[in-house]
Amino acid sequence: MRRNTLNKLLAIFCLAAMVSCTAKKQVAAIKKPADTAVTPSPVLSKLNAIRASQVNFNTFSARAKAKIDINGNSNDVTLNVRINKGHKIWVSITALIGIEVARAVITPDSILVVNKFQGVYLRKPFSYIYKYASRKLDYNSVEALMVGNAIPQFLTDDVALKPDSGNVILSGNMDELIFKMIAGPDLKITQTNLSNQFEEQSLQVNNSSFMQAANRAVPSQININSTVKTNKVRIGIRYIKMDFDQPLEYPFSVPQGYPEAN
Repeated sequence: MRRNTLNKLLAIFCLAAMVSCTAKKQVAAIKKPADTAVTPSPVLSKLNAIRASQVNFNTFSARAKAKIDINGNSNDVTLNVRINKGHKIWVSITALIGIEVARAVITPDSILVVNKFQGVYLRKPFSYIYKYASRKLDYNSVEALMVGNAIPQFLTDDVALKPDSGNVILSGNMDELIFKMIAGPDLKITQTNLSNQFEEQSLQVNNSSFMQAANRAVPSQININSTVKTNKVRIGIRYIKMDFDQPLEYPFSVPQGYPEAN
């Protein structure tokens, strides 16, 4: 694994690529009289069905093979991923020879990485990934995309829905961000496209080969193509094993003597 790409690989993992142009949007709730019965429109009914099809979980664990290409520098690794929803993402990165080269913990506020390959550690605020991703990045969207869910901010009542050969296309525009998601016949998200020409960002995520894990349908193959100005990231993740809502531990410590990397 090349030294000049390892810190980038560890710092952004696949997170920056996954959500390189995610936006936040607040939607005001419209209160209706308690005694007024409202029949949902066909569009809203379909949207509610897509919302209901999203994978719900408290914890997620998985083992995956991954091919990560950052600006033409490619590495094949094994990922062990553990998620405590809304709180942290724990990742162990192993090289092909079976040796752990890094361990990382990502929270909504911070990124902490131990680089065993070079004997250093990295401690940064979550905003560190803005070097590779938009400042509109949302931590919850990272978790959603890692299990094949729709980006939550896009499932608002004003999203446009259009049938397309058995699929449903969800699209919209938030400020400079243009988004499109494709839900398959089973209402699972098979593709997410985001683009922001003003910030020179584009992202495509393709989900395929869905498999059952703890009575949930999850894509076993996730392919990501991201461009943020001059940075280009391609990631192919193939889940080998996954599980939900099991008790998990998130062991992490900085070995004594490891200096902090810049």
